[in-house]
Amino acid sequence: MTSKEKNDILYVCSLIEYTGRKTHNRNADIVKIIGKDELAWQLEYADVSHCMSFEETTDELIEKFNISKGNFDAVGACKYDVPKYIAIAGVYKRLIANLVSSFEEVIDTMYDVFTSFISDEISNFNTSTFYENPSFIYHSYLNGELPND
Repeated sequence: MTSKEKNDILYVCSLIEYTGRKTHNRNADIVKIIGKDELAWQLEYADVSHCMSFEETTDELIEKFNISKGNFDAVGACKYDVPKYIAIAGVYKRLIANLVSSFEEVIDTMYDVFTSFISDEISNFNTSTFYENPSFIYHSYLNGELPND
């Protein structure tokens, strides 16, 4: 996978994370609302969207899909320093990049990752899951659960 492709994935993951935070929805809900076709469109035009204001792009997405305010506030529930949305997007990007063998698989993998249990685990900022080694997150995702201590 090229660095441009990884940057495009990072951009789309950032858009999902930022939109979830802004609307108080789980990332899984955001991806389900916008669907795979929109994910594919956002990925295809990520290099163009980079030139726009991120807040404007998010607002357009919220308006286009009429995304209403939810009741999931990962930021408000956080007892510690809140990680930046771009840092969390990087966690998703690494996991997705490690799971795909070709760029053509990105959309299905992105959808699957964001709608899996790992997304809520990463979004729980009161745990250390998002800080874990990428291989820990990768193997947890593949196993369908976080390992017990």
